[in-house]
Amino acid sequence: QVQLMESGGGSVQAGGSLTLSCTSSTVTLRDHALGWFRQAPGKEREGVASIFIGSTNYADSVKGRFTISRDNAKNTLYLQMNSLKPEDTAVYYCAADRNCFSGSWRHPQAFAYWGQGAQVTVSS
Repeated sequence: QVQLMESGGGSVQAGGSLTLSCTSSTVTLRDHALGWFRQAPGKEREGVASIFIGSTNYADSVKGRFTISRDNAKNTLYLQMNSLKPEDTAVYYCAADRNCFSGSWRHPQAFAYWGQGAQVTVSS
């Protein structure tokens, strides 16, 4: 069974920073396209950032504030979130897929494996 596990969520005031981590004991992350998604109450799950070999992608709403990265030696995916805003409040999910194309990164259905989610709450 594929397992991804997020950590690092929490509550922060607007303007603050958080770093999310995603690791796995069953998936070698460097062999997969990886993404971060988020879902706010009453809203659809949306792509936040993705990382492929040699490229990264960001939603316009987080560009310049969030950075996606991975440490292959630690088998860990990160999302550094700076200058957080109340509208960033959501459950954040990491996702992985062997066959996702860069052009499909925004679509949750392009990723086969998901973590359980980490709550991020930003207060004004």
